[in-house]
Amino acid sequence: MSKTEVVLATKNRGKVRDFSDIFNQTGLSGRVTLLDLSTFPGFPDVPEDGATFSENALIKARVAAEHTGMIALADDSGIVVDALDGAPGIYSARFAGPNADDRANNEKLLRMMKDVPEKERTATFRASVAIVSPEGRETVVTGECRGLIADAPLGTNGFGYDPLFFYPPLKKTYGQMADSEKNSISHRRRAIEAAASELMRFINDG
Repeated sequence: MSKTEVVLATKNRGKVRDFSDIFNQTGLSGRVTLLDLSTFPGFPDVPEDGATFSENALIKARVAAEHTGMIALADDSGIVVDALDGAPGIYSARFAGPNADDRANNEKLLRMMKDVPEKERTATFRASVAIVSPEGRETVVTGECRGLIADAPLGTNGFGYDPLFFYPPLKKTYGQMADSEKNSISHRRRAIEAAASELMRFINDG
Protein backbone atom coordinates (compact mmCIF):
# COMPACT_ATOMS: atom_id res chain seq x y z
CA MET A 1 0.00 0.00 0.00
CA SER A 2 1.50 3.33 -1.05
CA LYS A 3 1.81 6.15 1.43
CA THR A 4 0.37 9.63 0.99
CA GLU A 5 2.59 12.61 1.68
CA VAL A 6 1.02 15.10 4.08
CA VAL A 7 2.63 18.36 5.18
CA LEU A 8 2.72 19.34 8.85
CA ALA A 9 2.64 23.14 8.99
CA THR A 10 5.34 23.75 11.58
CA LYS A 11 9.05 24.35 11.97
CA ASN A 12 8.90 23.49 15.68
CA ARG A 13 11.07 20.40 16.10
CA GLY A 14 9.28 19.44 19.32
CA LYS A 15 5.93 19.34 17.55
CA VAL A 16 7.38 17.41 14.63
CA ARG A 17 8.79 14.84 17.07
CA ASP A 18 5.45 14.58 18.91
CA PHE A 19 3.43 14.15 15.72
CA SER A 20 5.85 11.55 14.32
CA ASP A 21 5.78 9.55 17.55
CA ILE A 22 1.98 9.67 17.80
CA PHE A 23 1.63 8.69 14.13
CA ASN A 24 3.83 5.67 14.88
CA GLN A 25 1.81 4.76 17.99
CA THR A 26 -1.56 5.03 16.21
CA GLY A 27 -0.57 3.29 12.98
CA LEU A 28 -0.99 6.39 10.83
CA SER A 29 2.67 6.15 9.81
CA GLY A 30 1.73 3.08 7.79
CA ARG A 31 -0.46 5.20 5.52
CA VAL A 32 1.09 8.66 5.74
CA THR A 33 4.53 10.14 5.15
CA LEU A 34 4.70 13.26 7.29
CA LEU A 35 6.72 16.16 5.90
CA ASP A 36 7.36 19.36 7.83
CA LEU A 37 8.08 22.87 6.60
CA SER A 38 11.84 22.31 6.54
CA THR A 39 11.11 20.41 3.30
CA PHE A 40 9.80 23.60 1.69
CA PRO A 41 12.40 26.40 1.66
CA GLY A 42 10.90 29.83 1.27
CA PHE A 43 7.67 28.96 3.06
CA PRO A 44 6.12 32.29 4.09
CA ASP A 45 5.76 33.43 7.68
CA VAL A 46 2.14 33.00 8.72
CA PRO A 47 0.62 35.52 11.14
CA GLU A 48 -1.22 33.60 13.85
CA ASP A 49 -3.83 36.29 14.46
CA GLY A 50 -6.85 34.11 15.18
CA ALA A 51 -8.86 34.47 18.38
CA THR A 52 -8.80 30.75 19.24
CA PHE A 53 -6.53 27.72 18.90
CA SER A 54 -8.82 26.40 16.16
CA GLU A 55 -8.67 29.61 14.14
CA ASN A 56 -4.87 29.69 14.31
CA ALA A 57 -4.59 26.03 13.30
CA LEU A 58 -6.82 26.66 10.29
CA ILE A 59 -4.84 29.74 9.26
CA LYS A 60 -1.60 27.74 9.19
CA ALA A 61 -3.10 24.70 7.47
CA ARG A 62 -4.75 26.81 4.74
CA VAL A 63 -1.47 28.52 3.86
CA ALA A 64 0.42 25.21 3.88
CA ALA A 65 -2.12 23.49 1.63
CA GLU A 66 -2.08 26.38 -0.83
CA HIS A 67 1.70 26.71 -0.83
CA THR A 68 2.51 23.00 -1.20
CA GLY A 69 -0.51 21.65 -3.09
CA MET A 70 -0.73 18.88 -0.47
CA ILE A 71 -3.10 17.93 2.31
CA ALA A 72 -1.91 19.98 5.29
CA LEU A 73 -2.08 19.42 9.03
CA ALA A 74 -1.56 22.21 11.51
CA ASP A 75 -1.63 22.26 15.27
CA ASP A 76 -2.15 25.21 17.55
CA SER A 77 -1.84 24.46 21.21
CA GLY A 78 -1.14 25.98 24.56
CA ILE A 79 -1.80 25.94 28.25
CA VAL A 80 -4.93 27.40 29.81
CA VAL A 81 -4.54 28.21 33.51
CA ASP A 82 -7.72 28.55 35.55
CA ALA A 83 -6.27 30.92 38.16
CA LEU A 84 -5.15 33.28 35.37
CA ASP A 85 -8.58 33.40 33.69
CA GLY A 86 -7.36 31.18 30.86
CA ALA A 87 -3.99 32.83 30.24
CA PRO A 88 -1.62 32.33 28.57
CA GLY A 89 -3.96 30.48 26.15
CA ILE A 90 -3.34 31.33 22.51
CA TYR A 91 -0.41 33.49 23.59
CA SER A 92 1.41 30.55 25.20
CA ALA A 93 4.38 30.66 22.80
CA ARG A 94 4.89 34.40 23.29
CA PHE A 95 3.67 34.81 26.87
CA ALA A 96 6.84 36.63 27.99
CA GLY A 97 7.13 38.66 24.78
CA PRO A 98 7.26 38.22 20.99
CA ASN A 99 10.78 36.75 21.03
CA ALA A 100 10.47 34.83 24.29
CA ASP A 101 11.94 31.36 24.63
CA ASP A 102 10.56 28.45 26.67
CA ARG A 103 12.56 29.41 29.75
CA ALA A 104 11.26 32.99 29.80
CA ASN A 105 7.67 31.83 29.33
CA ASN A 106 7.99 29.29 32.14
CA GLU A 107 9.56 31.83 34.46
CA LYS A 108 6.75 34.32 33.85
CA LEU A 109 4.11 31.69 34.51
CA LEU A 110 5.80 30.65 37.76
CA ARG A 111 6.00 34.28 38.91
CA MET A 112 2.30 34.80 38.25
CA MET A 113 1.42 31.57 40.09
CA LYS A 114 3.77 32.20 43.03
CA ASP A 115 1.08 32.66 45.68
CA VAL A 116 -1.58 30.35 44.21
CA PRO A 117 -2.27 27.32 46.48
CA GLU A 118 -2.00 23.81 45.04
CA LYS A 119 -5.74 23.13 44.82
CA GLU A 120 -6.15 26.25 42.66
CA ARG A 121 -3.25 25.51 40.29
CA THR A 122 -5.43 23.60 37.84
CA ALA A 123 -4.72 23.94 34.13
CA THR A 124 -5.59 22.42 30.77
CA PHE A 125 -3.22 21.70 27.92
CA ARG A 126 -5.32 22.17 24.79
CA ALA A 127 -4.58 21.36 21.14
CA SER A 128 -6.51 22.03 17.97
CA VAL A 129 -5.52 20.13 14.82
CA ALA A 130 -6.72 21.42 11.46
CA ILE A 131 -6.75 19.42 8.22
CA VAL A 132 -7.04 21.32 4.93
CA SER A 133 -6.89 19.98 1.37
CA PRO A 134 -5.60 21.99 -1.62
CA GLU A 135 -9.20 22.04 -2.89
CA GLY A 136 -10.34 23.86 0.24
CA ARG A 137 -11.92 21.04 2.21
CA GLU A 138 -11.22 21.54 5.90
CA THR A 139 -11.96 20.33 9.40
CA VAL A 140 -10.72 21.00 12.93
CA VAL A 141 -10.66 18.74 15.99
CA THR A 142 -9.50 19.37 19.54
CA GLY A 143 -7.90 17.46 22.40
CA GLU A 144 -7.37 18.33 26.05
CA CYS A 145 -5.45 17.08 29.08
CA ARG A 146 -6.12 18.34 32.61
CA GLY A 147 -3.40 18.80 35.19
CA LEU A 148 -1.73 21.19 37.62
CA ILE A 149 0.99 23.84 37.41
CA ALA A 150 4.00 22.66 39.38
CA ASP A 151 5.84 24.95 41.83
CA ALA A 152 9.07 24.61 39.85
CA PRO A 153 10.23 22.97 36.61
CA LEU A 154 10.48 19.18 36.91
CA GLY A 155 12.20 17.11 34.23
CA THR A 156 14.14 18.07 31.12
CA ASN A 157 12.19 16.28 28.39
CA GLY A 158 9.74 17.84 25.98
CA PHE A 159 9.44 21.54 25.23
CA GLY A 160 7.34 24.58 26.04
CA TYR A 161 5.53 24.26 29.37
CA ASP A 162 6.13 20.50 29.66
CA PRO A 163 8.32 20.78 32.81
CA LEU A 164 5.56 22.72 34.61
CA PHE A 165 2.52 20.64 33.62
CA PHE A 166 1.93 17.99 36.30
CA TYR A 167 -0.33 15.09 35.30
CA PRO A 168 -1.80 13.60 38.53
CA PRO A 169 -2.66 10.10 37.23
CA LEU A 170 1.02 9.43 36.51
CA LYS A 171 2.38 11.72 39.27
CA LYS A 172 4.79 13.32 36.77
CA THR A 173 5.12 16.43 34.71
CA TYR A 174 5.24 16.10 30.95
CA GLY A 175 8.91 17.04 31.32
CA GLN A 176 9.55 13.93 33.45
CA MET A 177 7.98 11.58 30.92
CA ALA A 178 9.63 9.85 28.02
CA ASP A 179 8.27 11.06 24.69
CA SER A 180 6.36 7.82 24.16
CA GLU A 181 4.75 8.08 27.61
CA LYS A 182 3.70 11.69 27.18
CA ASN A 183 2.41 11.04 23.69
CA SER A 184 0.18 8.23 24.93
CA ILE A 185 -1.89 10.58 27.13
CA SER A 186 -1.27 14.13 25.91
CA HIS A 187 -3.65 16.75 24.55
CA ARG A 188 -1.94 16.40 21.18
CA ARG A 189 -2.43 12.61 21.21
CA ARG A 190 -6.14 13.09 21.87
CA ALA A 191 -6.47 15.66 19.09
CA ILE A 192 -4.59 13.50 16.58
CA GLU A 193 -6.70 10.45 17.47
CA ALA A 194 -9.79 12.55 16.79
CA ALA A 195 -8.27 13.73 13.51
CA ALA A 196 -7.15 10.30 12.26
CA SER A 197 -10.41 9.15 10.68
CA GLU A 198 -10.95 12.58 9.10
CA LEU A 199 -7.44 12.52 7.65
CA MET A 200 -7.99 9.09 6.12
CA ARG A 201 -11.24 10.32 4.56
CA PHE A 202 -9.35 13.24 3.00
CA ILE A 203 -6.75 10.82 1.62
CA ASN A 204 -9.24 8.22 0.37
CA ASP A 205 -11.33 10.88 -1.35
CA GLY A 206 -8.27 11.92 -3.33
